[in-house]
Formats: sequence, C-alpha cells, structure tokens
Amino acid sequence: MTAKQQNPYAKIVVACSGDRRYGGEIIFADNVLVTVLAGELHVVQAHHTQRCAAGTTVLLPRRQPATLLKYPKDGVAYQAIILTLPTALVQAYYAKNAPTMARPTAAGLLVFPESLLLQSLFASLLPYLALAHQLPEKLLAVKVTEVLEILRSLDPASDGVLADFAEPGKINLVEFMEANYRFNLSLAKFSYLTGRSLTTFKRDFKKAFQLSPQRWLTQKRLGLAHYQLTEKRRKPVELYLEVGFENLAHFSYAFKKQFGYSPTALARPGAALAGGRR
Repeated sequence: MTAKQQNPYAKIVVACSGDRRYGGEIIFADNVLVTVLAGELHVVQAHHTQRCAAGTTVLLPRRQPATLLKYPKDGVAYQAIILTLPTALVQAYYAKNAPTMARPTAAGLLVFPESLLLQSLFASLLPYLALAHQLPEKLLAVKVTEVLEILRSLDPASDGVLADFAEPGKINLVEFMEANYRFNLSLAKFSYLTGRSLTTFKRDFKKAFQLSPQRWLTQKRLGLAHYQLTEKRRKPVELYLEVGFENLAHFSYAFKKQFGYSPTALARPGAALAGGRR
C-alpha cells in the first residue's frame, strides 16, 4: 500500500509512505528537497543512480528528468517528506543575497547527510499537513529563506542548483535524447527541455534518427532492458520502471513483440537467447 498526504492549504509539503516498491518518472517545475525518514530512495538520472538511505536529504533540481524509486527496507515501510521551493520565492531571496558562485550553473542533485538543522527544519513542516487555513505568504517566504540559509550553510555548492533560473535554450537534440531516453516523459516535455516547439522537435528528431520519437524511444528502452537482463542478470520486475515503462504488463508485451520471447525467459538461470525480431 502506498499513500501521499498533502494539505490543500500548504501544498509545498507532502508526506509519502509505502510498504512496497513504487515510483516513476518525474520532472519538477521547482527545486525540491526530499528527506528520507525510513526505507530507501533511488534517484535514477541519465548517467547515475543515487541511493538515499534513511536520514539522507536530497536536493532535486528543477527541469531535470529523473526516475524516483521508493523501497521499504528491513520490514519498514518507505517514508519521506517532500518540500517544494517555489522558484519565485527563491529568486526573491537571491535578489537580496548574492550566490557564492559568480555564475551559478545547473548541477546534478545534491545529497546532504543527516543533520540536526535539517531534522529540525522538516519537524517544523509536519504541522503544515494539518493546517485548517491557508499558509500565509509571508510565513511561506520566511520558511523558504530558512531552507535556503540551511542548505547554503551545509554546502555552498547548492547555489549552483538553487540560483540557476535560466530557461532551457535550444540544445543538441541527439546528445540529450541519447542521455535521457529512459525517462517516460511526454513529447511536449522532451521538446521543452531541448528548447524547441513540439512541431520543431518532431521535425528535428525525424531528421536526426530517421524514426518517429515514439518508435525510437521504445527501441532504445527495450534495448537497455535486454542488456540489463542478459548482462546484469536483473529481473523484469526490478527494471521496468527504470527503463521507461509504466507497468510490468506493458513492458512484457512490448519486449516480446520486439524480440520474440518474454523478458522472464531471459531472467531464467542459464538463459542464452539472442537475436529475436527487430
């Protein structure tokens, strides 16, 4: 069973829990801070997977696709608190407080070990889940300022994530797609992240890959799954979310259609299937 607790009067704070593995792709419009209370969180990015144990807090940058996988551990359900940092309030803070870096640049996620400052911060947020009235804007701004001051004191490099307000410009489509194809985002999101309109994205994509985006994405994801099954000896249930499929049944159907045999056939001991339909 999985659950999400959020108060309509204080939408910046969410409490999550689950006694089974779950998750999926996500891209945030604002920077997000997650503290893991129990269980384990895996943040899968283009070139790296970060494992966050209980007590760990992670800053997830806005506009960067990732797959978030939540796991219970040692018989204890996954529990976490998520805090959204509204970009407008972060911009207002940095307008008065110069970042330590002369030119803040987008960076990967930042991981913070267990800290009394962070523990007290998230403890102060829990009552927001029971508010019976709207969280005052001035109090929200004060809370965001507190968060930013704590993060900057723990790691000055956090400015590189927090103080980056640039919108995506037109970038190399091939390089971006080769790095991020596993994320199950809409074509509209892919076009936005590459700095293109949807129409221009589809046109440039067809020119670069000679395939439709949907066809190419499916082939790439299934190819990655095949590699993970054969070379890493992983099980279908362990990887289908990581390679861009929303559920195991759809993954198994697409895999068999592509290769001519089911993914479970590869997962059997001693399986050595190769080739298949392309």
